[in-house]
Amino acid sequence: MAPLLDSLPMLLFVAGVALAIAEALIPGAHFIVLGVALILAGLVGLLVPPLAGPLVLGALVLGFGGIALYAYREFDLYGGKGVARTKDSDSLKGQTGRVTERVTPRDGQIKLHEGGFNPFYAARSMDGEIPEGTEVMVVDPGGGNVVTVEPLDAIEDPIDRELRRAEEARERERETDTEEA
Repeated sequence: MAPLLDSLPMLLFVAGVALAIAEALIPGAHFIVLGVALILAGLVGLLVPPLAGPLVLGALVLGFGGIALYAYREFDLYGGKGVARTKDSDSLKGQTGRVTERVTPRDGQIKLHEGGFNPFYAARSMDGEIPEGTEVMVVDPGGGNVVTVEPLDAIEDPIDRELRRAEEARERERETDTEEA
């Protein structure tokens, strides 16, 4: 039992490095918090042997673990606070994207601007063909990995039309003011 206790700091350090490597291979699995805590506690035990007792090392793991968890959450190392993740199929409704393969009522593919880990979705149109490169909006998420889309320029209600006309009128007015000056 004594050799194990003598090597406990090294064991903690090695386990921490293994968890950090596991986090690199499986991002988002949250191994990094425990890995950092074990690495730091193991280093303290290796560098300051009088602190290498099991109770002290356990307290160090808990303390460093709390600090690592706080830093992990506060500094958002993976970015985005999860906003790019799709929560369910209903959250896709209203999302916009671009056609990457021609979309027909039977076939096609789009890339959503905020589509999560894999932003590419099989897509179908309500009717007609939507050419590659067209901006589209999801009108029916479908509940699977096939969404129904419509071109953005086709989705315009009376309010949108009136707003567009008013903007065009303001633009023409600006152009005439610039020409007169």
